[in-house]
Amino acid sequence: MRPISKETLDFINRARGRPPAEDPKHAVSIRLDGDVIEHFKQAGPGWQSRINAALRKQAKLVRK
Repeated sequence: MRPISKETLDFINRARGRPPAEDPKHAVSIRLDGDVIEHFKQAGPGWQSRINAALRKQAKLVRK
């Protein structure tokens, strides 16, 4: 195999994946009651985002 130039390698690494988010989310561990989790899971996929939205609403935070 031929060696890859640094410029080609930089391009390959830069072109991959999703661009970085301006305000990335952070992974946390939180303990919630089972009935709370089931309530949000009943509506299907996206339950974690719905919990996040409910917490933002309760904290009266507005999305930037």
